[in-house]
Amino acid sequence: MAKVLIAGGGIAGTITAIALHETGHEPVIHEAYDRTAEGVGAFLTLAVNGLDALAPLGLKSLVNELGFDTPRIKMRLGDGRELADLALGGQLEDGTVSQTVRRSDLYIGLRDEAVRRGIEIRYGKRLADARETASGVLATFEDGSSAEGDLLVGADGLRSRVRTIIDPRAPSPRYVPLLNTGGLAEDLRLDDEPGVMHMTFGKRLFFAHIVHPDGGVWWFANVPRKHEPSPADLAATTTWRDDLIRQLAVDRTPAARIVRATREIYRPWATYDFPSVPTWRTDRMVIIGDAAHATSPAAGQGAAMAIEDAVTLARCLRDVPSIPQALAVYEGLRRERVEAVVERGKRNGDAKAVGPVGRVIRDFFLTRAFKNPPEEDPNAFMWRHRIDWEAPVS
Repeated sequence: MAKVLIAGGGIAGTITAIALHETGHEPVIHEAYDRTAEGVGAFLTLAVNGLDALAPLGLKSLVNELGFDTPRIKMRLGDGRELADLALGGQLEDGTVSQTVRRSDLYIGLRDEAVRRGIEIRYGKRLADARETASGVLATFEDGSSAEGDLLVGADGLRSRVRTIIDPRAPSPRYVPLLNTGGLAEDLRLDDEPGVMHMTFGKRLFFAHIVHPDGGVWWFANVPRKHEPSPADLAATTTWRDDLIRQLAVDRTPAARIVRATREIYRPWATYDFPSVPTWRTDRMVIIGDAAHATSPAAGQGAAMAIEDAVTLARCLRDVPSIPQALAVYEGLRRERVEAVVERGKRNGDAKAVGPVGRVIRDFFLTRAFKNPPEEDPNAFMWRHRIDWEAPVS
C-alpha cells in the first residue's frame, strides 16, 4: 500500500483519490482553498467515455443522479439555417448517454462520496514545494506545514505547481483566442426539447443552450478575443450583459432573449490548452488532468480526460510492481490519446474565433460539410474509448 499525496481537490484529484482507495492505497487530498467550489462555476457535459470509466468505481450513478441526459445536439448558423441534428457522443451498452451537470454539484457530490469512503481531505493546503526523498516525497505548503508520502500526484489544474516542480522549464498554457461566459435563465420557457444541446455559429459569437428537464435554460457563449486578457481585464468587465445582447441580437436565434432573462451572468474567463507538456513525471511525482493536458472546451472532453487519467493511474499503481515503473506505464498509456484530443479540441474551437471574412468562409464550408458528412465522425475516437478496469496492466 502506498500513501499518495494529491495536490488538488477538484474533479481529477477527487476521482484519483477514490480510484486509488479502491485499489488499496492511502490517498490524502490537499486542497488549496478552504473548501471546494460550492456554488461556483458553470456546467459541463460529461461524455460517455468518462461515464464508462466511472462505472467500476461506483460513481456513474452519482453523476446520473446529479445531471440530466443530453443525447443529441442540433447545430445551426446565425441566420437560422440548421446544419445538423446529431447524436451527442453515442451511448453505452446500457443506454447511458452524455450527462450535463453543474460543475459545483459534481464537485460536492464527489467530495462527499470521498469522505463517505474514508478518504482524508485537508483544506487550505496550497502546495509551495516538493522534493523526492530516499523513500518517497516530501511536500511543503504555504501555511508552513508539510506532508510525506510515497508519491505526489499533481491534480492542480492549468496553473499547476507540481508541473513546474517536476520541470521548471515546462511550457505555459497556450491561449485560445476566446472568452467564455454563461448562465441560467430560470424564468424563461422555450419550446425546445429538454436535453438537446443547441449550438449556433453566430455572426459574431458562438452560443449554446440546453433546456433542463425542469424548464430552465442553461447556456454558454464564446466571445472571440485576439489578445490574452489579464486577470485585471477580466475583473474589470462591467458591461458584459449589454455587450453579449448586442452581439447576439444580430442572429435569428433565441440567444439574446436567453441572456436578457438571465439574472446572473458568469464573469468571463479565458480559454487555454496545452498542445504538449514534455515532462509529466519523475520517479515519485506525476501530473494528471489539466495539469498535464488541458484541452479546449470545444473538445467536450476535459472532465472525461481527467477521469480516464485517474482510473488509468490507479490501475497502473495497482498492477505495476514499482512506483517509477507504474508512472512510466501510465504516461505510455495516456500521452498519445490526450494529445490527440487536445489537437481535436483546437480544431473544433478554431471555427468559433474568426473575423468577418473568415466567418463567410466558415459558414460556407460548414454548410457543405454537414450536407456531405464524412463516413467516420472525426470526433468518434474521443468518446468510443473504453478502459477495462478488471484487465491487468502489464
